[in-house]
Amino acid sequence: MTHPVKAAVFGTGSWGTAFGMILADAGCEVTLWGRRAELAEAVNTTRTNPDYLPGIELPESIRATTDAAEALRGADFAVLVVPSQTLRANLADWAPHLEPDTVLVSLMKGVELGTAKRMSEVIEDVTKVPADRIAVISGPNLAKEIAERRPAAAVVACQDESVARRLQAACHTPYFRPYTITDVVGCELGGAVKNVIGLAVGIADGMGLGDNAKGSLITRGLAETTRLGLAMGADPLTFSGLAGLGDLVATCSSPLSRNHTFGTNLGRGMTLEETIAVTKQTAEGVKSCESVLDLARRHGVDMPITETVVSIVHEGKPPMVALGELMSRSAKAERH
Repeated sequence: MTHPVKAAVFGTGSWGTAFGMILADAGCEVTLWGRRAELAEAVNTTRTNPDYLPGIELPESIRATTDAAEALRGADFAVLVVPSQTLRANLADWAPHLEPDTVLVSLMKGVELGTAKRMSEVIEDVTKVPADRIAVISGPNLAKEIAERRPAAAVVACQDESVARRLQAACHTPYFRPYTITDVVGCELGGAVKNVIGLAVGIADGMGLGDNAKGSLITRGLAETTRLGLAMGADPLTFSGLAGLGDLVATCSSPLSRNHTFGTNLGRGMTLEETIAVTKQTAEGVKSCESVLDLARRHGVDMPITETVVSIVHEGKPPMVALGELMSRSAKAERH
């Protein structure tokens, strides 16, 4: 008899917990790793995550621990769901406990500051695991809706298609439909850049600019994401799929999106410090907008919306001034 698939999920925030639920509902044995003993205790005794998904009952096959070695023992998959800028330091602690054939799965949507590395590259760098044992999952996946078992789809990307298919089977449930691709670069870029565009759309919404502005920003945001992807060797079709357009639309149209909400507060006139103070969880785009712009410059790619977001978030430019500059750029053909 084959043993049940074992998964360790590192990160007990809303998305880590919700993805743990998906894995458990798909028949996996799931161990959630968290830093705080009291949260692990709450998961184990009350079957809930009171801090991030209050009121949602967790499946019986999920348990939580603060011990990374215990979480990784016998794990077929190690799922990483921590804020992207903390991955490198965390993974250095966890890597010694990895088993030789554990597949590492990134659910993180960011680009590392300083190195401009994608999360799968950071994983490879720290663990020395070959790229064909590193997978990425991305798509329109707002954690609260998934925790309520509302329907969603995603892409599972890995250079090795057989690994992608194994992971697909491990997280396929009646409400969560994963598709496979081999374009890891496109999958990760779609997830990272959409947070930046989500901030831009949030800012526009906060300023009350309307739905035409939103539609324009989403479309031109997708265009600059695709330009960067092409320069980095991604498949352009990935950006019209779930990891590109799908994720972008969900992020830019939902009040559940942290990046959109963060942008809305900025657009309404709150300062960066005030906005950070009212934001409970990490809005990845706030830091990643700088590393995405760094990537664009390294590859000689024009990303005006990303530049605008950086100027508002990190350089203190008033949103109205930044928007005026964006709108007054020289006219050009749509597919230049």
